[in-house]
Amino acid sequence: MVVATQSLEELCINSIRFLAIDAVEKANSGHPGLPMGAAPMAFVLWDRLMRYNPKNPNWLNRDRFVLSAGHGCMLQYALLYLTGYDDITLDDLKQFRQWESKTPGHPENFMTQGVEVTTGPLGQGIANGVGLAMAEAHLAAKFNKPDCQIIDHYTYVILGDGCNMEGVSGEACSLAGHLGLGKLIALYDDNHISIDGSTDLAFTEDVGKRFEAYGWHVQHVPDGNTNLDAIHKAIEAAKAVTDKPSLIKVTTTIGFGSPNKANTHGVHGAALGADEVKATREHLDWKYPEFEVPEDALKHFRKAVDRGAEYEEEWNKLFTRYKTEYAEEAAVVERMASGKLPENWEKALPAYTPQDKKDATRNQSGATLNAMAGVLPELIGGSADLAPSNKTLLKSSKDFQKGAYENRNLRFGVREHGMGAICNGIALHKSGLIPYGATFLVFTDYMRASIRLSALSHAGVIWVMTHDSVALGEDGPTHQPIEHIPTLRAIPDLIVIRPADGNETSGAYKVAVEKAKPAQGLATPSLLALSRQGLPNLEGSSIDAVAQGAYILSDSDGTPDIILIGTGSEVHICVDAAEQLRGDGKKVRVVSMPSWELFEEQDESYRESVLPKAVTKRLAVEAGSSFGWCRYVGAEGDTISIDRFGASAPGDVALEKFGYTVDNIVAKAKAL
Repeated sequence: MVVATQSLEELCINSIRFLAIDAVEKANSGHPGLPMGAAPMAFVLWDRLMRYNPKNPNWLNRDRFVLSAGHGCMLQYALLYLTGYDDITLDDLKQFRQWESKTPGHPENFMTQGVEVTTGPLGQGIANGVGLAMAEAHLAAKFNKPDCQIIDHYTYVILGDGCNMEGVSGEACSLAGHLGLGKLIALYDDNHISIDGSTDLAFTEDVGKRFEAYGWHVQHVPDGNTNLDAIHKAIEAAKAVTDKPSLIKVTTTIGFGSPNKANTHGVHGAALGADEVKATREHLDWKYPEFEVPEDALKHFRKAVDRGAEYEEEWNKLFTRYKTEYAEEAAVVERMASGKLPENWEKALPAYTPQDKKDATRNQSGATLNAMAGVLPELIGGSADLAPSNKTLLKSSKDFQKGAYENRNLRFGVREHGMGAICNGIALHKSGLIPYGATFLVFTDYMRASIRLSALSHAGVIWVMTHDSVALGEDGPTHQPIEHIPTLRAIPDLIVIRPADGNETSGAYKVAVEKAKPAQGLATPSLLALSRQGLPNLEGSSIDAVAQGAYILSDSDGTPDIILIGTGSEVHICVDAAEQLRGDGKKVRVVSMPSWELFEEQDESYRESVLPKAVTKRLAVEAGSSFGWCRYVGAEGDTISIDRFGASAPGDVALEKFGYTVDNIVAKAKAL
């Protein structure tokens, strides 16, 4: 049916559609179908309901918007341009999916202002949204006063069928329902099409009933193509439900307006093609050339600029009063939001001497978390149902639960992947919170995608991974990490730290906190790999030296005959082996190397001072895969490592059988 006369709202909605069509067509790459179908619900949300300021994308109390179905990113880029965000111009839309463009093929929070989180891997965005909503709930409970609600905003998510199929969304949404996150509102683009074709091929469950079982408030808008008022009323009804998150199932037609490709998988992930673009223009009576927006539509969209300025000005007046009446709390809010850390916070980090009793680094991690909690109110986190084993409970706080959002102990349940995505959302709320998430190191397999995305999107998360080697013992191969440390080291922009004792554990947290909230530049996540077994506190270990990645722990006079390089729980064995070798007349250097990534950040002169090229006899000792150690031991060196799966036995027996003994290190060193 040809549209004879278009209302202003229809002009606006079709402007979104055709900007998406034209950008995908120009790039000959992308996903036009979702923007064409979801344009009405996105328009209602951005035009009538959301509170944001295009001229200040980082306004603290803005509503957060997440496009979980990130392949439809031209929907978001079109909205950012139309509503007046300075970072996105018409030329940027024309550079969709091109090199170093601000309009990449999926939304990237570090590239495009107005994009809150990186999405694309399906399900991650809605799970991030749970984290964003948890951050809002925590800050509101912590800082709001009965007469001064300075934290009061919503998290809106548009997700698709693929997001609902991915398991990570189920993990996160189940927890959101348990927590009763009333300011999380998800609009489900129910278009029945995925890449393979109709969702009936593999996905026939009743999504609404599933979310009702999660504890969500669920509504259905049967006509999401034209019934704007129904969409609006559903969102308003969702806002009125304050004790449950809301899912609004909005039934749409993917590729709406395309005469021949609408409601087919052909419009999902490919350009329409010149003939179909022409036919779609005719079908929707769109008389404008590519990338042209009708003046009336653009003028209407740009009202968001003045509206946003008013929203922020109103909030600024409120916050000015808050600063007068609640100066202490206001100072904390401002410091956290600025990304700054409290002065001298690091003095709270525990320090150790060799006279202190041996202990597992997971226990020392717990002590460090509790020490930091007293000086870092922004610290919040928990474990995937392993808090007693991970030692992650903050003793000064109770549990973050429905009606008790001010507390800092997060209970994620057995949901590693959901935990990871939620922690990323908390970090990317950009209010200064530092989240940590914990489980056994081996279970990073369950959450690797979320860890990768924390690094990719520069989310300042601290990953606390315990039971880091075969020394965990009787649980056996399924629970004993072997290849995990090298594969985690392979993730760009992730700092992996394996501390050797109490001082190095404190040093690992010092690095992790500073990387999570850098004085300048982008945040970086850190992953700590911690021992289950007790370890001695070493002579010469250092909190500050951890930041160098590797340092000389003990040495002989003169040029070493051999360098022993240890990480984590194997360092103390290297120290003992070095003493025995020195007794045999050898000059031995022991290097503790808690972090490859931090060592590579050092200048060449420092790296040479620790691992001089002239000393080619090197032995690396790590209870895990040998993969990657060739870069540090070279052709004339060797490793004591494990290149097979572990074994069920007491931890000390497993270590002995795999060669982590003084005698074996000495023998290997002498062989070199």
